[in-house]
Amino acid sequence: MNRAKALICIIIPILLAYALNTKFGDTPPILKFLNPFTGFWQNAESNMITANKKIVLKGAYDKIDILFDDRMIPHVFAQNDHDVYYAQGYVTAMHRLWQMDFQTRFAAGRISEVVGKKAIEVDRYQRRMGMVYGAENSLKGMMEDPKAREMILAYTAGINDYIHSLSRANLPLEYKLLDFKPEDWTPIKCALLLKQMSAVLAMGSDEFYMTNILKKFGPEITKDLFPDYPFKEDPIIPVGTKWDFTPLPIPPTPKGYTEMLTGNVKTKQKIEGIGSNNWAVSGAKTASGYPILANDPHLDLTLPSIWYQIQLNAPGLNSYGVSLPGAPGIIIGFNQNIAWGVTNVAADVLDFYQIKFKDNSHKNYWYNNEWKNTSQRLEKIKIRGSEDEIDTVYYTHQGPVVYFQKPKYSKASNVPIGNALRWIAHDKSNELMTFYYLNRGKNYADYRKALTFYTAPAQNFVFASADNDIAITPNGKFPLKWKDQGKFILDGSDPGNDWHGWIPASQNPTVKNPPRNFVSSANQSSTDTTYPYYINWEFSPYERGKRINDRLTAMTKANVDSMRNLQSDSYSIIAENLLPYILPLVDSSQLNATQKEAFNITSKWNKFFEAKEVAASIFDLWNKRLNYDIWDDEFTIANIPMRYPSRDRTIELIQKDPNSKWFDNVATSKKETLKDLVNESFKFTCDSLERKYGAIGKNWNWGKVKNTNVPHLAKIPGFGSKTLLIGGGKSTVNALSESNGPSWRMVIELGKAPKGHGVYPGGQSGNPGSPFYDNMIDTWAEGKLYDLFFMQSPDDKSGKIISHYKISKK
Repeated sequence: MNRAKALICIIIPILLAYALNTKFGDTPPILKFLNPFTGFWQNAESNMITANKKIVLKGAYDKIDILFDDRMIPHVFAQNDHDVYYAQGYVTAMHRLWQMDFQTRFAAGRISEVVGKKAIEVDRYQRRMGMVYGAENSLKGMMEDPKAREMILAYTAGINDYIHSLSRANLPLEYKLLDFKPEDWTPIKCALLLKQMSAVLAMGSDEFYMTNILKKFGPEITKDLFPDYPFKEDPIIPVGTKWDFTPLPIPPTPKGYTEMLTGNVKTKQKIEGIGSNNWAVSGAKTASGYPILANDPHLDLTLPSIWYQIQLNAPGLNSYGVSLPGAPGIIIGFNQNIAWGVTNVAADVLDFYQIKFKDNSHKNYWYNNEWKNTSQRLEKIKIRGSEDEIDTVYYTHQGPVVYFQKPKYSKASNVPIGNALRWIAHDKSNELMTFYYLNRGKNYADYRKALTFYTAPAQNFVFASADNDIAITPNGKFPLKWKDQGKFILDGSDPGNDWHGWIPASQNPTVKNPPRNFVSSANQSSTDTTYPYYINWEFSPYERGKRINDRLTAMTKANVDSMRNLQSDSYSIIAENLLPYILPLVDSSQLNATQKEAFNITSKWNKFFEAKEVAASIFDLWNKRLNYDIWDDEFTIANIPMRYPSRDRTIELIQKDPNSKWFDNVATSKKETLKDLVNESFKFTCDSLERKYGAIGKNWNWGKVKNTNVPHLAKIPGFGSKTLLIGGGKSTVNALSESNGPSWRMVIELGKAPKGHGVYPGGQSGNPGSPFYDNMIDTWAEGKLYDLFFMQSPDDKSGKIISHYKISKK
């Protein structure tokens, strides 16, 4: 008996120790996590700041000064290019290591290594879309250029020297929660990060929907409801701009391109809100007489922030702005002479090709009247707690054939079975050199040179200089296509459907110093219909661009507050376009008390999506429901996935054709009119809001209904922000939804001494236990900007420096 008791006393502690030190499912190993010396307590820092710290790093070539201001933004002063990027890698990893690791693992299809089998379809999808393949090709382009090679290798070395300095105690908290350790950084990870940004901005696709619509309704109705140019538009390059070049011949359109087939796949439409605003006004419109540039890229908001603020200073370089954690250089920012910013173009640089295979081996496919060989790429996926998996992906000359069988994964629904993917992000590229030259740019000529290196994702690069030049260029590597190529799924056997060369970079649409004294973009059409090349058939709706252009046209003696207020503008052009046509159709005699009150509030509304506006909540849902009532009966059919016509086409119908046949619901015996749909959708809206939020009142306020917040990158509970009761909407300049919006607001005043202002919804630190994790969110929510401390030397006393790291080689 005593032996048994002794054995139990030994076994139970051993089993308990094993259990408490082992990760089960989503639960971290409890003893490791609670350990006061190495666990999460070490991350609950008060961020004790060392005023002066000397660090010896063997990877440094010379002395480096890193000064942190009172928002923990680093200002790096180095003596050479290697050291400035080496220090950028080191300090970015110091603040954002887990974020960099997680994002590149996700891009590479390596999440299963951390969380096990539950992420296998995520990893397969990333591999099958060619993310690693594209990153490998992109890296080749970068490493062939001596400057880009130096940037990447130095940045990588800086990250690794920081990783090697870590003990388990000071690992970021997420590593402890998920029970894994950081691995050494490699150059491919920098390329993966840029590929992931291409995926975020270009992976929405409509050709599957459009092919089904063409089959169901025929070319006449398809062309009528899905026109190649919108009814209302205010393009990025002003109407009437002359093209001072001789265009290349356009490839001929294959005869049978409208006869292509498609499978019954449910796809993901391009999501409104993944966009941005930027503009620059010339000195003729400003109080200072010098240009002002503004930019606010709209992306999914996360903690840690998508962006990382930094200043980089070395011989020939003194630039401030935001970088992508995991890539060297500054993506959006300014220097002594110029400022630049970006918005998404939404160019059609992703096409699917239907492939005819010889047999189920998928080793041969029919192309140009002969059988060609596919190539195979073996993707080895490591799975925590299980054996590795080898996934074979077949490639045609167009690209990877993503799926032969559809898995149960939401993003996979975006991909048709047996189709090859041609995507610009698979090609060799070297985007880093664009930012290398912009960071060092002095004038318009430098800006134009920098853009020639840029491939994807296509961006509207806005520019301003102290020379009083302003410009904007929808820029990227654009395929030379026949009109509407890629609007529908393409026949992969016909060589006429391939991409046939490229639009010359010098012939990308651009405008410099237009007579209106400003340039702007909000993801709308790049040009009017006179531009000789095809970029895409559909862009973001015009409303944000229209509002920006109206405000800038009227603006005089503009200053930083003029720009800041415009970035926070919440006026709704959609409401301006729709309400005069639909309010008169509401039959108030058929409304109950709540509906009558809602009608009165909406009738008096000033059309601003402010946080306390009840009418904004009513109009937003009313507009959505009316759109559903008009189109759902014809465009939602089982096993034939389609999309609705655009908002622009819907507004055109309401304004110009109020007796259109499309207002009738074909699923009923009655013939409905626009008035019927307007009344049904209004009553539905009021009833829905009342059921969810109670009696009409403060709970109907737009800020509460919209529920804006900034979630943690991995959606870890408690690590996201509070609900932010702020205004703005997807179609307003301040384009905000639940967790998508302005990821960085920046205003730069050019002049003899440039003045920068900016904010993002987060903080510099990726540590939830740091006071610098989310300290900028309230300022961002209030529409305010911080003054950016643009240092001229390590001894610059004009800002508040709270810490100084002095790095030496020995």
